[in-house]
Amino acid sequence: MKATVQLIRFLNEELDIPVSAISLASRHCEETPNYLPIALWQYGLVTLDQLAQIFDWLETI
Repeated sequence: MKATVQLIRFLNEELDIPVSAISLASRHCEETPNYLPIALWQYGLVTLDQLAQIFDWLETI
């Protein structure tokens, strides 16, 4: 669970993704929180470049 909190903080603070967008994507992947980055991308809430940044960041935690 700590990794999810860190991810949300990264998304909001580093990539400037609004909490409302993160919340929307989170609702669509409640059973599989590991899919949050993909859900954000599928709903057009992050760009492909941002998705790559998210995956790069995830490799560091």
